[in-house]
Amino acid sequence: MRQIAIYGKGGIGKSTTTQNTVAALAEAGRSCLIVGCAPKADSTRLILNIKAQATVMDMAREKGSVEDLEIGEVLLEGYNGIRCAKSGGPEPGVGCAGRGVITAINFLEKNGAYTDGLEYVFYDVLGDVVCGGFAMPIREGKTRDIYI
Repeated sequence: MRQIAIYGKGGIGKSTTTQNTVAALAEAGRSCLIVGCAPKADSTRLILNIKAQATVMDMAREKGSVEDLEIGEVLLEGYNGIRCAKSGGPEPGVGCAGRGVITAINFLEKNGAYTDGLEYVFYDVLGDVVCGGFAMPIREGKTRDIYI
């Protein structure tokens, strides 16, 4: 499985580029997953054809904890079989959004999102925030391919 992180400041087209790249890979018959690692909810909008996907952190708050979530609640399938998840973060002003990235990726790994047939995982990561959690895909060795 090839894991790729796309980093950059907000508003430069990371999400659009990621979704179009993944759509092209899916059209070529590749199995793909997008993990949106930014507080905004646009990482999966085009693939799912919805305004905003519910995030792991939002659903964990609603249910009481991340342990109360089911993988099917946060991992949705969209265009051409592309699977999508969004990390989300704490309520504004309450904590570190990067912590949401760590929690979400750990949840996805623990609950089977990274299946044997999965060929590509794209992490769409906000890169202009001073927060260590956003470095998680790099720091934890989740990805070796990084595009800025």
